[in-house]
Amino acid sequence: MPLDKFVLILVAVIAAAGLTVWIGTLVAASLQMPAGWLVLIPAALIAYVVWRVIADRIGNSEDDHYDRIEK
Repeated sequence: MPLDKFVLILVAVIAAAGLTVWIGTLVAASLQMPAGWLVLIPAALIAYVVWRVIADRIGNSEDDHYDRIEK
């Protein structure tokens, strides 16, 4: 990957992260929410991702590790 493209992607990601934090701070300050509610959304997103990974590992018959073990 060319260096200029890498730097452009890096700057865009850092700018997007900063903008997200800034908007989140403004929303949290305007709503005067308790701190527990601010933790609930990221915790729910992490729990959903973990749930999807576990469900995919259990239900995926194409990627079954134990089918290839000699008995």
